[in-house]
Formats: sequence, C-alpha cells, structure tokens
Amino acid sequence: MTYEQTLEYLRKAATRGSVLGLDRVKELLHLLGDPQEKLKIIHISGTNGKGSFAAMLSSVLRCSGYRTGSFCSPAMTGVTDSYRINGAEISKDRFADLIGNIVPIAESMAEKPTEFEVIAAAAYLLFAEENCDIAVVECGMGGDGDATNVMKAPLLSVITNVALDHCGFLGSTTAEIAGHKAGIIKQDCPAYFGGKDSDALAVISKRAEQLGAPLALYDDSPLSDISYSLDGISFRWNGENYMVPLCGTYQRDNIVNLMCCVEILRKHGMTIDTDSLRKGLAETVWQGRFEVMYRDPYVVYDGAHNPDGIAKAAESIEMYFPDKAVLLIGVMADKDYRLYADMLGRFIEKVYTVTPDNPRALDSAALAEVFADKNIPAESFEYLPDGVSAAYEHAKEKGLPLIALGSLYMYREFREAMKLILDKTIST
Repeated sequence: MTYEQTLEYLRKAATRGSVLGLDRVKELLHLLGDPQEKLKIIHISGTNGKGSFAAMLSSVLRCSGYRTGSFCSPAMTGVTDSYRINGAEISKDRFADLIGNIVPIAESMAEKPTEFEVIAAAAYLLFAEENCDIAVVECGMGGDGDATNVMKAPLLSVITNVALDHCGFLGSTTAEIAGHKAGIIKQDCPAYFGGKDSDALAVISKRAEQLGAPLALYDDSPLSDISYSLDGISFRWNGENYMVPLCGTYQRDNIVNLMCCVEILRKHGMTIDTDSLRKGLAETVWQGRFEVMYRDPYVVYDGAHNPDGIAKAAESIEMYFPDKAVLLIGVMADKDYRLYADMLGRFIEKVYTVTPDNPRALDSAALAEVFADKNIPAESFEYLPDGVSAAYEHAKEKGLPLIALGSLYMYREFREAMKLILDKTIST
C-alpha cells in the first residue's frame, strides 16, 4: 500500500465509529502474533499530562540506552507523528508498510476493527518489529476500554491525574472516571497515581489492592528551587539540578510524576543514572503544550481543551504574561466551554474564535457569544487561517502575546497558518 492508500483505509475504518469493547483489537493482535506480549510496556492513562509525561519519560529512557518506542494520540501534525522510535517520527513509507501488513488481516475478521483499534495495533506491531527494549504507550481515552489496554503484564501502569473530561463516555464524577482509568492496572504489576483528587484515589487504591498491584503515589517532597521561564523549567530533586525545555506551570506536576516513576523503574531493575536522567530531561521535545512558537510578539500554543486544562493554562498565562494577551481559541462542542470565559476573561484583551477541522467542533460564532456575554470583545471566524491572521495582526499591533488554546486537532492547521503569515511578512 502507498501512504495515500493507508490514509484512505483509515478514513474507511473511521466510518465504523467508536465501538465499545476490546474483543476486536485483541483478535487483531492475536492474528498478528500478539506483539504486545513481546514488549516491556509503560502504559499511561489520565485526564491531562499524558503526552508531556510520556515525552519526558521516552527521552530519559532513550538517553539511558534503551531502544524506546512511543505511541501518543491524537497525532499533532499527521498520523505518523503518533509513532516514534528513539524520539524520531517514523516515515510515511514505514507507516504504509505497517498498515499494509495489517489491512488484509483486519479485513478477514468477521467484525472489522475501528480506526483507533488499527492505529493502536500498529503501534505494538511496530515496536515488536523494531526490537524496542521498552514501549511507552498512551491511552486514547479512559483506560479499561481503550484499544491500547491489551497487555497482560505492563512494566508500569501510570495514571497521571483524574479530572472531568469525556463525561459522556466516562462518567460525571471523578470517581466514575477513575474507575475507567484504573482499568489499566493489572494483576501484581506496579502502578502509579499522580493525581490529588481524593475520590479518584479511593477508587484507584481499591483497584490496586484487589489486584495485588503495588501502588505508588505523587510525592513532591524531593522537589525544590523550581524556576519558570519561557525557555523551560529548572529545578532540584534530591539535591541534583535538572532542566526541562517545556513551559507551563502545570509541568510541575508532570515533572514530579516523571521523577517518581523513574524511582519505581529503578527499583524494578532499570538502569537510569543521574546523568542520563539529566540529559533526557534536557533533550525533551513536545509540541502543543504552552509551546513558544515565535517571539516578538510571542505566539504560544497550548492544547488545553477541558476545564482542568484551561484552568492550568490560565495559571500559566498569568505567570508568564501578567499584562493582557490576545486569545485565539477553538474547542469541541462536547466540552464545558461555557466555563472558559470566566476562567480566562481577566487575562484577555480580545478573543478570536475559530472552528477546528473536526466533526465534533463547536461553531466559532457560538463560542464567541460565550465571551461576548461576559463583556469580553470577541470576533468569530469560520475559516481558521483567517482567524489566525486577524489575531496575529491584532497582537502585533498592540504589542501583546498571542495565546492559542483549544483542541490539539487544530494544532497542525494553526502552525501552518502561522508559517504562511510569517513567510509572507518576510517576503514583503
């Protein structure tokens, strides 16, 4: 298959929607030789922080000498962006070969797998074929019913935190949501919970106890001297100095989760020395999380898309940019977007709303109305590049930073729009 043919096949698979249950993906993987059982897997669930945590951990493991595969979703710039070997995105040709091997097997099944089931199975097949020493795998949504949740004995199960999101699928309380996320915990296998919600902790602790899974919890007592800048975060842990080139006040919790999990992995025989840990953190690359794309004026993209994420993005905006900022935002209609004006309004000089390229996207005019109702100047654009151009020109004229928030599904289009704007500026 060509790369274009694989994309066409995935579009076809996407029409099957999201179907509950793991039977299809388990059958598919069994027909592929159960590659997931040939791997040492760190499985990651959680409401927010999964991607940043996985990026830091993958970099640390690579710098410690482990051949590391990583899988994340949604893809930021294209489907191949979800798959990395030692930090490098796989090629389109490699992806086409991978899916090409899966398609005839998937199509032979009585009940055909969904798009995400094919994508998840491809990750395990890739990591087995690439002889990865370890695979860092991020859940798509939830945990118990997620298509990545197919291994019998993960090296470590990580739940970064639990907050309200995907309530239509996972439940309306943190306890209900935690019940789904705790589904990644396996019999006698170590687990970690990095959240602070007491209701979620009770559910996760009970699940771990039932399965005899040793559960470690968030502990920031070794952390000190943390310092934030738009170049990254420096800190001390047990007296050692470290730096990670990620921004956002919320990265503090992700850093604590990473350092705690490194200690767990060390106790289970993995060699991660201080120098490798320091180097891995310093070489971490992750897009779309309070990412400083440009300066003069500052252009920052943050994939905050649920109330917990928006609240944390607001904290970061307040710390990094104490004066007003220009906001560009696009969200999915199934989010609690009516809360966002109150959460962000005091920082915003003007809002530009856009409609992400996704069937679940909220109409930009409806989102602009939410801000306007709170007396925050707002202008809507149906076509995202037009909104980006207007927001950037306004920010540049006012000498204010431009903060783009919302769905990660619009990251690629936002980045492309900014590049066109700046290329045009340079050429003129």
